[in-house]
Amino acid sequence: MKVSACTFLFLMGGKKMEHKGTQLIETPRLILRMAQMTDAEPMLRNWASDPEVTKFLTWPTYQSIDSAYTILDMWIKEYEKPDFYQWMIELKEIGEPIGSISVVHHRDDIAEAEIGYCIGQSWWHKGIMTEALTAVMQFLFTEVGVNRIEAKHDINNPHSGGVMQKCGMKYEGTSRASDRNNQGICDIAQYAILREDLG
Repeated sequence: MKVSACTFLFLMGGKKMEHKGTQLIETPRLILRMAQMTDAEPMLRNWASDPEVTKFLTWPTYQSIDSAYTILDMWIKEYEKPDFYQWMIELKEIGEPIGSISVVHHRDDIAEAEIGYCIGQSWWHKGIMTEALTAVMQFLFTEVGVNRIEAKHDINNPHSGGVMQKCGMKYEGTSRASDRNNQGICDIAQYAILREDLG
């Protein structure tokens, strides 16, 4: 007899993820929201055209606003899918996006989500990404029913790992030469947090 992934989760006592799509999330300093085409100019100006921001990312530094329009158009179309999670990080103080955070991969069979993020250099080391990641993690745990959240970073970008640690993620190990970014093939450190870790 064939058993579906959802049935298997039920038999094993697991909880099925209930995808809700990219919902509006508000924090003291931020509004996490869906992208819109008018975000192209601030996206290019605030982070996507900065080689320091994209140094350890897997997508190239934007050379023109056309690149921003292309990705925004793709994201906006993807919002129709309930399992698509892509937020713009809007700083209330200036009323425009300064970065983005998303679920880059998810596995429904084990209720897992992997998160990726980036933020403009002008807002580094101010706790903003920690605030955004904490809010997204809370949404995924409480609203979507995720059991495990993970995130990864190039070992040469330890500040990204610092954000993960501040959000309660635990270091699980480093995979050597396991990914490629704008610096080439790289070693990747992995962090994760389980629902049970929240106490």
